Amino acid sequence: MHRVLRFEHARRMKEYVQNIAPGIFLQELLSKPGTVGAVCPSSRFLAASMAQEVPQDEEGLVIELGAGTGVVTQALLNHGVDPSDLLVIEYSAVFVQRLRQRFKNLNIVHGNAADLCQLVPAGRKVRCIVSSLPLCSLPRTVTQAILQQWLTLLQPGNVAIQFTYHLREPEWSKNLAMLRTNSKIVWANFPPANVSTYSVEQTQEATLGR
Repeated sequence: MHRVLRFEHARRMKEYVQNIAPGIFLQELLSKPGTVGAVCPSSRFLAASMAQEVPQDEEGLVIELGAGTGVVTQALLNHGVDPSDLLVIEYSAVFVQRLRQRFKNLNIVHGNAADLCQLVPAGRKVRCIVSSLPLCSLPRTVTQAILQQWLTLLQPGNVAIQFTYHLREPEWSKNLAMLRTNSKIVWANFPPANVSTYSVEQTQEATLGR
């Protein structure tokens, strides 16, 4: 009888570990290493640092790309982003399922950031893009397609917020016709991450540099 109880306890523990967010994150990392850019979810400190860069005195959608387990999503809500103004785009079907269970009142779309313009509701103005996508590890053509979506949707004065594990300015940003207005290293994350804010310049047409 004691062995049966121990077996049942072990089975329940295994199911629990498989269903907690870090476990799911690692499963996705192993099955789709090209689309998951870290070995563990973002820390709440990194998420809060990203959320703080979102303008609060403007109207329009806040688009989150690559929500993963929802750490940044929760930080955006804590920062004061209205649920009706938050559009979450996630490529992984596993993450989408978990996000929809956790955030039942949010619009969570299973889609590709390279097709972002097609995923934004017609007539909705975009205020800001918050991205956790692994732009440094994606194929260059895919990264360029994603950045072009940003430039199509954002108007002069709007911002995009991106974190990267490259503590210096990443190579992809050098071809982005947006001005980096802020950069901050978050050491309380594994590994440490750099949060950068890019703004569409008032006098410059939003096009990718050639």
